[in-house]
Amino acid sequence: MSRRAILLLLIIALPMAGWAKPALAATAFDTATAASVWGAALSYIAPRSLEPLSVPQMTLWGLNGLTALDPDLNATLQDNQIRLYGPEQLLIAVPAPAPNDAAGWGKAAAAVAQAAYAASPGLQQAGTQGVIGSFFDELFNHFDPYSRYEPPLQAAQDQLMITGIAGAGLTLGRQDNKVVITAVAAAGPAAEAGMATGSTVLAIDGKPAYASQITQLNSRLNGIQGSSITLRVADANNPAAGSDITLTRALVPPQTVFDETKDSAIPGALVLKIAGFNKGTSDQFSAALESGLSMSPAPASLVLDLRGNRGGVLRQAVLIADSLLASGKIVEAAGRDVDADQNFTAEGSDLTAGLPMVVLVDGQTASAAEILAAALADDRRAVVVGSATLGKGLVQTVTSLPDGGELYVTWSRVLAPRGWPLQTLGVLPQVCTSLGEAGLHGQLAALYRGVNKLAPALAASRAARAPLGVDKILDIRNQCPADIGGNLDFTAARALLASKTAYNAALLPP
Repeated sequence: MSRRAILLLLIIALPMAGWAKPALAATAFDTATAASVWGAALSYIAPRSLEPLSVPQMTLWGLNGLTALDPDLNATLQDNQIRLYGPEQLLIAVPAPAPNDAAGWGKAAAAVAQAAYAASPGLQQAGTQGVIGSFFDELFNHFDPYSRYEPPLQAAQDQLMITGIAGAGLTLGRQDNKVVITAVAAAGPAAEAGMATGSTVLAIDGKPAYASQITQLNSRLNGIQGSSITLRVADANNPAAGSDITLTRALVPPQTVFDETKDSAIPGALVLKIAGFNKGTSDQFSAALESGLSMSPAPASLVLDLRGNRGGVLRQAVLIADSLLASGKIVEAAGRDVDADQNFTAEGSDLTAGLPMVVLVDGQTASAAEILAAALADDRRAVVVGSATLGKGLVQTVTSLPDGGELYVTWSRVLAPRGWPLQTLGVLPQVCTSLGEAGLHGQLAALYRGVNKLAPALAASRAARAPLGVDKILDIRNQCPADIGGNLDFTAARALLASKTAYNAALLPP
């Protein structure tokens, strides 16, 4: 046989560019799971999405995920059928369910995906979970940036960040070659047992605690919720002796509130950084605030550092605002679903008794952190310092799906106390640091005279109403462009808190 004939036989034997139907798929497509997940998602989204969307339209958007995984696939709705086409051939035609039958559309989409999976190596490589995820990726391409699907593993990890992992509620560190308690979580097992930072830990569950094993020791603190762990803590009067303290592990949200007073160099100020909002943040804040206010001498002012805070649990931001406001509106949210409408108003008392307050923000301050900053600014309780914030003013509702994943769906818009929308606009600070050192000094010089140079821009931002055009948004935000926070923020805070005239001039007008 000639070399040309052999080459021709090899070409005939090779499959076409990755699309010939394989003899046997490595793993079967889990049609039942896809149907239940997609059906549940469509049913949940339809009445809650910020804009009204039909179930058929959302299903077709989702089925574009098949094309994203294999460009030779195309799903369309024709003659009341969902039709899936491969290269120049019809692979399957599924009758379209009734328009409002979300479960039916989920089953139909899964039947189409199963046919695509059987014919496409690209889909088989992605696996069932990859196909489910691609459906949601393409669906949410038509939504806002925050609606999303999280697969089971990521959802479980995120849930741990919100609710916390079971632990003792303390952190160990190394000091003078000893193992010491460096942090105690508010309302955690260690705090409830009266344990305090600085105490030396001699042993854990009867095994000596060595300073060279800090990482392993901290890992041993975590375990099954409800299980016990015993720490031998040194006696302050007799370091060689100690007493055993048994703690019952409980869910302890990660620490999100930190006292940074010592590092701030702002005379007389209590400086608290809030890194995010989880289910323990308001309790942590209350504990840190109480501890700070009890210092001697008592602080003369409060600085909240929200820079880099990407948000989190809205309710936690509302609770913190409530603890700092004697009265006034905190935030309003409105959507199509009646359950999406929320109106929060301060009901408690200001725990600081009106201490002057500065809030630091930057271009990474978002969501719940923006809500807190906006409430304190609009109610004339604080001066916001920094740069324009991110501008995430949409609220998501969350539900669990049959596969263990979670669905985040935007269902309401956020309005600040004075009625302006946070989405895209963000919070414009009363004192801007992103214009550089010279720009800040010019603002401060004017504030010392009782004049805020940003007053026109601040008035425009508070007068804004949704929907806003891009030009209007940029006109406002460009007065103090978004930036990463830096030392100028503390320079501005220090100057404001040192001058009653400057501070009062920076507050928004009534």
